[in-house]
Amino acid sequence: MHADPARATDLGDSRSVRKALADLTGGLTSYELWGHLGWQDIKQRYHRAALGPFWITIAQAVIALGLGLLNGLLFGAHFQTFLPYLATGLIVWQFINGCFIEGMEAFIANEATIKHVPAPLMVYVMRTLWRQLLMFLHTFIVYVVLLVIFFGDLDHKYSMKDGTCLKAVPGSGIPCHPGLGWWSLLAIPGFLLVLLTMGWVIMFFGIISTRFRDMPQLINAVLLLAFYMTPVVWPMDQLTEKSGRRHAMAPYIEPIIDGNPIYHLIQVVRQPLTGGLVSMWSYVAVGLMVVVGWAATLLLMRGYRGRVSYWV
Repeated sequence: MHADPARATDLGDSRSVRKALADLTGGLTSYELWGHLGWQDIKQRYHRAALGPFWITIAQAVIALGLGLLNGLLFGAHFQTFLPYLATGLIVWQFINGCFIEGMEAFIANEATIKHVPAPLMVYVMRTLWRQLLMFLHTFIVYVVLLVIFFGDLDHKYSMKDGTCLKAVPGSGIPCHPGLGWWSLLAIPGFLLVLLTMGWVIMFFGIISTRFRDMPQLINAVLLLAFYMTPVVWPMDQLTEKSGRRHAMAPYIEPIIDGNPIYHLIQVVRQPLTGGLVSMWSYVAVGLMVVVGWAATLLLMRGYRGRVSYWV
């Protein structure tokens, strides 16, 4: 029995990187489709709600204020600088967390459409990413309000400990942040890097989750652990302060945090927005995530893109 050369050629072509790239470009250019679907998702989620999606903003403001008061008292941080730090960290974290959680369901939730409508997988990735971006923009209103209220505390050099660098004890290890300035615009390219990272995260884990349905439960547990291991609701400055038990633990904790990819994703957005110090290693780490992540995703798409419609 002889193999059909034409069939073998089609199969090989469908499993090529060129086809995977065509899927990406095809999905990106279908912006009217995924843009409409993503906006409809938001409208459907808050259907009949009096304030609509602005409930996202209110919920974010309440969480930030409550945690800001609690953690400010626990860590002894300067409330006027700690609250914007905390709120911005929560905003970026919720965007990343939402991309992971809903990204793993990106193809499973669109089972009927995938089976009956021929469309690039990237359409469903962009639908999820666009929906999360809309939610991010609603929560970003909280940062804008806080910026207006506490601008006088952030537009000059400050410390998270007592608010001003002039009061920081020399040799205490307390960082002196530069404050808001033109460098705050670095949050824009930083967020673009986060978007690029979340794009491959949704595609990569979306494909794997259609094959292994236990993956969402595993990732949810990892994300919960990552939340507590990442300086989101507690300031990194506490580790560098040369006093107390936390400083003694710093040599063991700092390498773990530096190896935490979510920490760097948050830093490249949060720190410029709050006038904080940004390590060049954070930009390098996020850049590596974008390159390595998309390379791995293209290889995954090359081998398994055509099987998603059977797995869902």
